[in-house]
Amino acid sequence: MPLRQANGTTCLSRASGSTLIEVLVSLLVLSFGMLGLAGVQAVSLRGNLAAYYRTMATTQSADMVERMRANIVGVADGNYDDVAGAATTNCFTVTGCSSAQMAAQDVFDWSARVAATLPLGAAVICLDSTPTDGTAAANACDGAGSIYAIKLWWDDDRDGTADQAFRTTFQPL
Repeated sequence: MPLRQANGTTCLSRASGSTLIEVLVSLLVLSFGMLGLAGVQAVSLRGNLAAYYRTMATTQSADMVERMRANIVGVADGNYDDVAGAATTNCFTVTGCSSAQMAAQDVFDWSARVAATLPLGAAVICLDSTPTDGTAAANACDGAGSIYAIKLWWDDDRDGTADQAFRTTFQPL
């Protein structure tokens, strides 16, 4: 639309700024960028959760090694070899308990802590000549050798199977 100036001449005006289409395209590009950031955030959270579970498995494994070091007589007698564990109230009294009862109490407490800390957490301590094998369903402990295997399994991706594993070995001196 032509504009009249004070001296009587006319000039054409040019529109300045952004059109509605340019604004919509900018919003579309921005939204794709934000979706990409949301995807990166989701992957990062999954990675952090996996690292947390591995850290908890490491901590629980170290806890059992320290319990075994504190009860070296029970370790030497084989009281930690593939036992289910049992609560023994005498271990918390002045009268005390035997090294076998202490081993059963240690395994009982430790197994409960593993189950509470890790999703679908399962664990076993056993004498094993091949400590890197086994699953939560079949721990593959052979009872051979003098090295204790501490095996933990958990479900990292919440698909209902304990498919992540952490294994530690302990050999008493």
